Order: sequence, then C-alpha cells, then structure tokens
Amino acid sequence: MENKTINRYNPSIENGLNSTQVEERIKDNLVNYDTSVPTKSIKQILAGNFFTLFNFLNLFLALAIFAVGSYKNMLFMFVVILNTAISTYQEIHSKKIIDKLSVMASSKANVIRNGKNENISINNIVLDDILVFNTGNQVATDSIIQDGEVEVDESFITGESDTIFKKPGDMLLSGSFIVSGKCTAKVEHIGEQNYTAQISSGAKYVKKVKSEIMISLNKIIKFLSFAIVPIGLLLFFNQLKLSNNDIQIAVVKSVAAVIGMIPEGLVLLTSTVLAVSVIRLAKSKVLVQELYCIETLARVDTLCLDKTGTLTEGSMEVKDIVPINTDKNNIINILANIGKYSTDTNSTISAIRDYKCTLTNEFTPINIIPFSSKTKWSGIYFEKQGSYIMGAPEFVLKERV
Repeated sequence: MENKTINRYNPSIENGLNSTQVEERIKDNLVNYDTSVPTKSIKQILAGNFFTLFNFLNLFLALAIFAVGSYKNMLFMFVVILNTAISTYQEIHSKKIIDKLSVMASSKANVIRNGKNENISINNIVLDDILVFNTGNQVATDSIIQDGEVEVDESFITGESDTIFKKPGDMLLSGSFIVSGKCTAKVEHIGEQNYTAQISSGAKYVKKVKSEIMISLNKIIKFLSFAIVPIGLLLFFNQLKLSNNDIQIAVVKSVAAVIGMIPEGLVLLTSTVLAVSVIRLAKSKVLVQELYCIETLARVDTLCLDKTGTLTEGSMEVKDIVPINTDKNNIINILANIGKYSTDTNSTISAIRDYKCTLTNEFTPINIIPFSSKTKWSGIYFEKQGSYIMGAPEFVLKERV
C-alpha cells in the first residue's frame, strides 16, 4: 500500500472525519487492523492433535483389523481417541479464554468524528483520523501532532528512558506513551505501516512449546514405526504358515503383537497426569494453553514479573488527608479546586477526583501548569489565593527535605 495512491484527507481538529469519509476508509481497508500474532485456529489445533505419527500408526493397525471384520479387537483405539480428545479439548478451551481476554483488554482511543469525541477500539482507527491524547495514553498509530505539546516516553521503542518533547508537526510513534501534556494528532500510518509493526513483524510468531517428554515419546514412536513395519510383516507371514490359521487370525495376532510394542499406556498416562495438573492449576485461576506447558513450569526456578499491570493495577487511592498547620476542611477545598481545574489525567489527579472532595469555596484559576516527568510536579495559580504545587517532595521542597 503506497501513500501516493491514496486520497488523503485534511480534517479540522474540531470536526475530524465525517461518517462518509470513515465508511470510505473502511471500504478501502485503510483501517488500523490488528497486526499481532493470533492464537492458533481451531482447525490448526485439530490438525496438530489428530495428524500425529502415533495416531497414524494406530489407525493403520485399526484399519487392518477392520478389513478382516474383527471389530471387537479395535478397542485399543479407545486409548488413541481419549489421548487425542484430552489435548484437543484443553487447547480449544484455552484458545477461547485467551480470545475473550484479548477482547476485554483491548485498548481504546479517543477520536474526533463528526465534531464529536468518540471512544473506539484502536483496531477501528482509520487513516487521517483525528486522535486526542492525554497524559498516560499510549499512542496506537503513528500520528502527526496538529495542536498541543506533549512529553513522550519512547523507551518501549528505543530503550532510552529520557522523555522527548513533541510539538505541532512532530511525529508520535506507535508504542510510545504520553508522559505529560495534551494534544490532537492526525493518523499518518495504520496496520503494518506503523513503526512498531515494521520493527516487530519479523519477531512475532507462534512458538511451539519444547517438551522433553513429548520429544522423547516422539523419538520412541518414530523408532518403533521403522521397526514395526518389517517386524509386523514377518509376524503376519509366520502366522499364515501355521496350520489352521487364516488371514483373519493372522492379522489379529500380528496386530496384537505389534500393539504391545507401542507404548500406548505411557502416552495416555502422560496425558492424564498433565490433564490432572491443568485441573489443579485451574482451581488457582491459572490458564494453561497447552498440556505440556506443565512440564515447562516444573523446570522454572526463577520467575520475573513486570509489577505494574501484572501484580498491581497501576492505580492510586486517597485513604486519608492529614493536615499540617492548617484546617482539614481547607485542605479538602483546595484539593477540590485542584481536581476541578487541573488538565492532568494521571493517577494522582484521578485519585483526588475519586475521593470526591467537597467544593465549599470555588477559586478562579489564572495559570495552570500540567505535570511533567522532568520537573516531577504540577501547579495551579489561583486569583487571590496564590500558587499550589503538587509533586514529589524532593523536587518541590528540594533542600528543605
């Protein structure tokens, strides 16, 4: 997809794209579609569990029994079917849960369309959309700032922790975070054209779990498959030479001898033990994608976690207000004014607003300074009230700490 062949729009930041333009973009497939690697489809799961060497070997022997009409001797297929059903059910069940979690956890974007603010999925953003970014937002698509100034954290992309100041005309790269400020930007790239999609396209793939148990079982079955064919033929012809033996008896006895060489009980026992382990982990609300992941977990001795968003929610809550040399009601009124007039949307301001401080005396704001990761504070100057600064003590009080 080349930009020069696309009809580009230049919507105003007040109105954004209209419904007709959005529909045209969708029709032309100029939508910010999901470029992440999806989970395996049900078709792939069925194929991966049914089309195995173990199943083919047993199926061939079952067909031989079926061909001579000795149906009661096909009960060994119950082990094969049960083993396949356990692993197939577990993978399909995990896939459905993961897909549901992906939908629930999908990010939203604040977009201006038809002169109104809309909160939509990032996968519904179209080329030339006007997006509104506030502090704490992640940039979903490469966008060019139209109005406003922000500080951006691009450490996810570049590895550098220093924030970067962005002004109108600068590019916001997908994958970066708005640290402070507010801006409106026009979508420049979508889907695979996004910067992060380009640099990660070669690194994303569905990786098959490496299991020592599975590798060992496959080696045994592979070795046996080479040995069983000549051994089975020798047994079959040997049975035919015996007196009072016909083809049916020869096939049944040969298959019975060959079945004894295949470790079907070991395969079923392994699947059963792993299935029981999955059930026990499920009681602790642990989701297992594949049966053999249990073995991988058993080999783990060190587990590293990104705390925020994994163990914690990254949110804050005001538990109590402890005044120092002032009245508590006065502090509550000041916080109520700060919460009302602050342009920040970070977790600190959100916690103050959620505390629902009572506004008894409304102030008149003269100058509002948003929070900056560089200064580590924000401030508001109120008429006849003075300035109120909120931030990290070591940055606000400095040598007085």
